[in-house]
Amino acid sequence: MDLKFSVDTKKKQDSSVYDETYDFLIIGGGAAGYTAGIYASRFMIKTIILAKNRGGTIIDAHVVENYPGFKSISGMDLMKKFEDQVKSLNVPILDEEVIDIDHNDGIYHVKTDNNKVLKAKQILFATGTARRKLNIEGEENFLGKGVSYCATCDAFFFKEKTVGIVGGSDAAATAALLLSQFAKQVYIIYRGNKLRAEPYWVDMIEKDSKIKIITDANVLRINGDNFVKSVDLDTGENIALDGVFIEIGSVPTASLTKKLGIELDDKGYIKVDASMKTNIETAYAAGDVSNAFNQMKQLVTAVTGGAIAAETAYKYIKQSKKQR
Repeated sequence: MDLKFSVDTKKKQDSSVYDETYDFLIIGGGAAGYTAGIYASRFMIKTIILAKNRGGTIIDAHVVENYPGFKSISGMDLMKKFEDQVKSLNVPILDEEVIDIDHNDGIYHVKTDNNKVLKAKQILFATGTARRKLNIEGEENFLGKGVSYCATCDAFFFKEKTVGIVGGSDAAATAALLLSQFAKQVYIIYRGNKLRAEPYWVDMIEKDSKIKIITDANVLRINGDNFVKSVDLDTGENIALDGVFIEIGSVPTASLTKKLGIELDDKGYIKVDASMKTNIETAYAAGDVSNAFNQMKQLVTAVTGGAIAAETAYKYIKQSKKQR
């Protein structure tokens, strides 16, 4: 499996990309952002994608089995296929992080960490989410020393070790199943009284003799010296562990929208209508960062949002031309 996305070095160094005014600028290189890029290209909209972290959070999934057309595929491999399709349509992808955005005279001025500014008439936020943290003693100190937020990245390092996964969602369940292929013992520690993962994953976990589920428990503290040694639970138990994988969900990464006055909901997701439009006419949001499809945050809904946003951008351009 190719563990790295290739970098468009030529495009990154080609200063001409910064001289253009784009019809559509996409921030984010996950499922929503790449799909928007694919559709925008087919609508013949001049488009560019800024993707500091290519692939989005789905690349951490060691197996995806609910995306149509693929019986089983890793998140990394699936997103590589998305990216390859974007590249085949000649949509520029820059590995640059957006650090500031201004909106003046109908044009977005997007400043990146490369100290460059890109201009666009319309913008799409497909920035996804960031991993939620426990915010407990030991979590930060032992990051990279037994504490991890990515089972796909770090499972190999825990061969014949004892590990714990904190969480009860699909992400926690699939992380446990992956880790059981390496570790000698896997604990799932969940605050609820039963896992809330899909029944399919729960059934697989219950059949795996290496996995033990601890419910109605919270991790209070992560202990160790140079590396993780144990965790303390609010039940009074202390469990010896060599690693702790934290899978307790994510929070939207919508901080870039504040300066523009884009509205967020009470959970911090970008508010959009059915066309993926925010309260700013030329600004859109799609994927996990938006409040669209909040009842089910999945690859298929991210793809849907990206496609709709691109179509909305295309319709805006058509309407603008009619009004000239």
